[in-house]
Amino acid sequence: MTDKLPKTFEQKLARIDAIVKELEGGTVELQRATELFKEGKVLARDCETLLKSAQEQIDEAMAEPQHGAGDARAIAAPELDHELPF
Repeated sequence: MTDKLPKTFEQKLARIDAIVKELEGGTVELQRATELFKEGKVLARDCETLLKSAQEQIDEAMAEPQHGAGDARAIAAPELDHELPF
């Protein structure tokens, strides 16, 4: 693996892209290809976890307010319906 592990989703995705390009180059030795494959699998798993977490946050934000009429989201939401271009 690389010395500096990618931290953000975007960095992980960029590293996966670099791994794919290196493997597709066709000149990678078997040992190196195996190491790259393992690194890519770990990064892909991490990205999947991050995407699931982001989806859960989006789902929660889009959910109906459960705190009653005093919730600020309940007041602002109807106004947004009229402003959306689609």
